[in-house]
Amino acid sequence: MSKIKQLSFLDPFLTFWIFLAIFVGVFWGQVFRNVKILGLSLLKIIAYILCLNLIAGTTFAAEQSYDFNKVPAKDMVTMIDMGAKKCIPCKMMAPILEKMEKDYRGKAAIIFIDVWENRDQARRFGIRSIPTQIFFDKQGKEVYRHVGFMSEKAIVNQLKKMGVESRIS
Repeated sequence: MSKIKQLSFLDPFLTFWIFLAIFVGVFWGQVFRNVKILGLSLLKIIAYILCLNLIAGTTFAAEQSYDFNKVPAKDMVTMIDMGAKKCIPCKMMAPILEKMEKDYRGKAAIIFIDVWENRDQARRFGIRSIPTQIFFDKQGKEVYRHVGFMSEKAIVNQLKKMGVESRIS
């Protein structure tokens, strides 16, 4: 499944620690210079925090560069699940979508887009409620839309109606 990963729960956390590290470093550096936490000097801890933020920031930027112009996939039936990683029905669908992606690899594109991270895509596809599944034919024309949790059986049936059989069946 094409995953658009997020570090949203880490990003504010790391930003807070960077702010704290800078504050401590600038205003209290001399006082805490010899302080050790779990055997590490405060300066080493600050360096680790800054490295973590650099790594997380780089990962976050790379993951945000997903090319949504390739959605829906060219010359392939496409199912897009518009949802969010923190939405309960969306979480319930995640294992189904992962299985569908494996079962239909090469025959249909199964794509998840987190609308809380990619609000522009929610507007582009006219999403008013999540989860929403949109099915496109090979020409990229929308042929079916479903709002709410969609079972594996319902997804399989819709793909069959569109002429796509699982690699496994």
